Amino acid sequence: MKAKKDIVKTPMMQQYFKVKAKYPEAMILFRVGDFYETFSEDAIKASKILGIVLTRRANGSAKYVELAGFPHHSIDVYLPKLVRAGYKVAVCDQLEDPKMTKKIVKRGVTELVTPGLAYNEQLLSQKENNFLASLYFEKDRAGVAFLDISTGTFKIAQGNLDYIDLLLSDFDPKEVLIQKGYEKGFRERFANKVVSSSDNSHVVGGMYVSTMDQWAFVYESAYEKLIKQFKINSLKGFGVEGMTLGITAAGAILFYLENTQQAGTDFNPMRGLSHLCSISRLDEGDFVWLDRFTVRNLELLQPLSPDGMSLLQVLDKCSSPMGSRLLRTWISMPSKSLEEIKNRHDVVEEFISLHGNASSEADFTGSMASPLMTAVSEKIGDVGDLERIISRAAAGRISPREVMQLKRGIAQIAPIKKLIEDYFSEDKRYDDRQDIALKKLAAKLDNCTELETLLNKMMAADPAAQIGKGDVIASGVSQELDEYRKVVRNGKEIIEGIRVREIERTGISSLKISHNNVFGYYLEVRNTFKDKVPEEWIRKQTLVSAERYITQELKVYEEKILTAQTNIYQVEQKLYLDVVLAIQKMIPIIQNNAALLARIDALLSFAFCAVEFDYHRPEMTDGDDFDIKQGRHPVIERLMPDGQEYVANDLMLDSSTQQIIILTGPNMAGKSALLRQTALISLMAQIGSFVPAAAARLGYVDKVFTRVGASDNISRGESTFMVEMLETSTILHNISHRSLILLDEIGRGTSTYDGMSIAWGIVEFIHEQGFGAKTLFATHYHELNELENIYPRVKNFHIAVKEIDGKVIFLRKLTPGGVAHSFGIHVARLAGMPIAVVHAAEKVLHKLESGEGETKMAELQSIENAEMVAEPQQLSFFQLDDPLIEDIRDTLKAADMNNMTPLDAFDLLRSLKKKIGLKK
Repeated sequence: MKAKKDIVKTPMMQQYFKVKAKYPEAMILFRVGDFYETFSEDAIKASKILGIVLTRRANGSAKYVELAGFPHHSIDVYLPKLVRAGYKVAVCDQLEDPKMTKKIVKRGVTELVTPGLAYNEQLLSQKENNFLASLYFEKDRAGVAFLDISTGTFKIAQGNLDYIDLLLSDFDPKEVLIQKGYEKGFRERFANKVVSSSDNSHVVGGMYVSTMDQWAFVYESAYEKLIKQFKINSLKGFGVEGMTLGITAAGAILFYLENTQQAGTDFNPMRGLSHLCSISRLDEGDFVWLDRFTVRNLELLQPLSPDGMSLLQVLDKCSSPMGSRLLRTWISMPSKSLEEIKNRHDVVEEFISLHGNASSEADFTGSMASPLMTAVSEKIGDVGDLERIISRAAAGRISPREVMQLKRGIAQIAPIKKLIEDYFSEDKRYDDRQDIALKKLAAKLDNCTELETLLNKMMAADPAAQIGKGDVIASGVSQELDEYRKVVRNGKEIIEGIRVREIERTGISSLKISHNNVFGYYLEVRNTFKDKVPEEWIRKQTLVSAERYITQELKVYEEKILTAQTNIYQVEQKLYLDVVLAIQKMIPIIQNNAALLARIDALLSFAFCAVEFDYHRPEMTDGDDFDIKQGRHPVIERLMPDGQEYVANDLMLDSSTQQIIILTGPNMAGKSALLRQTALISLMAQIGSFVPAAAARLGYVDKVFTRVGASDNISRGESTFMVEMLETSTILHNISHRSLILLDEIGRGTSTYDGMSIAWGIVEFIHEQGFGAKTLFATHYHELNELENIYPRVKNFHIAVKEIDGKVIFLRKLTPGGVAHSFGIHVARLAGMPIAVVHAAEKVLHKLESGEGETKMAELQSIENAEMVAEPQQLSFFQLDDPLIEDIRDTLKAADMNNMTPLDAFDLLRSLKKKIGLKK
């Protein structure tokens, strides 16, 4: 007796639930005929995400099961949508032809796609990496590993949780792997870092969370897994030997890949992970500390508004996706190595130097790109995305057309090397120089001549998209293949030869030879020639005016054609496998080429920006210099209307004389822009770019902190002011001698006196206990200007304006000294505020400035603090400083109640109601 009636399922559904049990977290795309179907809970979710119809189908005694599907040829459209929604997806295909079996079709998972493990171009952004992260926690520290399987990038780090949080922000992984049992702690620590719109419970802070058992996070087994993957004896050569926490996290990733990427290996012998052939370390001391607030506030990667622009958008003039991805990484993690920074600046300078057009070694910017820049850019553009193509080759997913793109890509390497070599050999300024950075960089490229020769020989000039859809292997490679192709392609001529011969032999002048799926090839004879049909012909069908026959010769030929087509597929598949295996042997060399080309491309992008936007090379030092001449905001100047020029400003900071600048000035004058441009110029210099300034002498910074605006975090019960205080607290706990701090309007989220007191205390702390951290503090609390008289390294500056006939002209110029006027009412007028509001505000401001408002405030304060008496004090309604109330008071005062008629009183009352906004 069955316990539950609904456990009885059809054979196909039994097959489905067996697959589902093996991949419980994944959404199963189950191939049924020409459709991929989803069932049960998967169908309900898929129908909502994909916008497809949810139906039901019979399921034996279970009565019905939910069903939602789409045509199999649309998988490249629908699969990415499911993964972007935060789901793992297992593609379960039919592994045999339904026509060749009388039983249920054999099915198996051929691909398991997760948000962090994807090769499909539809799932990947060309200009961004797609990282899977792995975390291993040990008390208040953790190890982390980042893998982009689409490029082979593999990095590890370890440190305290704040550092791990910083790395998660920088790398922005799409999926995070953690130990089972750590989900709650991870959610509490990282859940609110990024807002996620997914309703998937596995998504935390915008990252899909996957878990593995504790056995996958054991150092010894992780170490063994890594050296086996890299085919080495130890990890010392990679410089990660002592990073036990990071190694544990990295090993867990390989165990995870073993569980996920083995799906389909039985059906694709080329599939593998040979492109994961190295690993590199991330050290906290190598990069500038940029927390997520700073990255957001400075709009480094994404603009804050839809019509805005990020620094990345300004600087990205790369010709290849590889260069764009590297540039993004550099912006997220600016270097602190003066040697590395200098090397990047050298390459940029060498790129933009023009033949005979540079008057001195420092004068390299011109009005046009050098011939070398243009030529190299075009060649790199023809290379394509070597990183991802070679990764797909390692995974056995490379298509014939991608092989040809790989061939075209490696064919550009030799010309690029020659362009650079010839350029410097022809320029006399470089005759005696042996330290040409660009030339050294290009010399490391490998021409891959043997592989290029092999691909030229093996691949058809214009290969089909896949085996079986047309020629993939070139003619002349295999005599056997050529013979089979000849049989198939000369079929029409052979058939026509048979027809002509039989006409001559039989005298049937109207004889036709045709083909259908029932008989194959057949001869058709009209009834008028029926008596001439030879005896050996076999009649198969009688029509109204003709009869159809087959012959042994036609059946033999038909079998030969069908066999040839099958053999073509098999031979091409074998030869193509040889091609892919040859490519896989070259993976480390091609990956190195890709890294070098990406570096050249990113630095070439800096050169194009320097030429087009008039950027200059900064002088980098290991001191505390911070001297910018005629600095500009790199983003704002790109958004300015034609004909307008950005007003440049000088700015100097150091740790001994001018550590802190208190910046005052009107709203809209440009205080925030000046803060941001200072940080952007510093960061641009440290990523290797020239900077938007006439000159700059900069000591490198190790941390950049910004506090320039916040929003409520209602979900955590935090107000704007609380967020402001939390972010500022983080800054003050982490500053160092080389930090750059940008603070804008600290304390405005609370009362005036509280806010001013907090701002005062922050400046005092940075001056006395802030290790000399260079600081720009923009404020409307003009009382802070007094700090200049108290602390020697605090200096007052303001953004100058000019007031003419009651109108404000913004000069945008940084000027020594403080100001005590914010011109807020002028800004309100410019914003289109109703004129009545502006006039009322001016009246109140005049009273406050004259002291009348302060007197009344003091009176109110004294009444509030007075001791209670027997008769309660009543505050006059007209003591309140409200222009509308004062207007009503004046109107009532002027009314002559003794001589007013009822109609006059009605009119007065109606006018008063109108003034306060009551229509009825």
